[in-house]
Amino acid sequence: MVAPAVSRSSRRTGRRSSPVDFAAVGSRRWLAGIALLGLAAVACSQGSAGPTPEPIPGTVDHPREVNLIASEYAFAPSTLQVFAGETILLHVVNAGLEVLEAILGDGRVQDAWEAAEAAVPPPPPGPTPVVTVPPDVSGVRVVVRSGQRMDVVWTVPQAPSAPLVVGCHIPGHWARGMKILIEVAAAQR
Repeated sequence: MVAPAVSRSSRRTGRRSSPVDFAAVGSRRWLAGIALLGLAAVACSQGSAGPTPEPIPGTVDHPREVNLIASEYAFAPSTLQVFAGETILLHVVNAGLEVLEAILGDGRVQDAWEAAEAAVPPPPPGPTPVVTVPPDVSGVRVVVRSGQRMDVVWTVPQAPSAPLVVGCHIPGHWARGMKILIEVAAAQR
């Protein structure tokens, strides 16, 4: 004679549970799985989510959030797309293993930071904290430690007189191609 199954709860309460029909439980799970697959198929056949909406230019009160990922010798995305005159909240994330920087500005700004970083003998690893550029050189410098994120609010010039670039001037990084173009589009207000 087979003893009836005893669950943990029945051991505590002293009541016995009825034997489990494993074949019935298995067939119920199988039917439930088929039903879920059917629901998923119906949900997926309802069409695509549609195209990604065009970005809306940011304002001083509501800056548009833009992500920039830095790693050794590269930035992602490969171009930074902004609108003329918009204000952005730029999240610079360092996915690399060393301290990195992002300098936003035209060629004159990039040249000034490259010269300033190279002028400190011997070049230390990472950005030189005491390095400065002449006061008439505009631009933005963001220094980010490995695994960290720094945020900066930046208003894109209305009509840049020269192409804008994001570059890293830690010794050797600019020379190895750690720079991307900032594409400035006309604002669609």
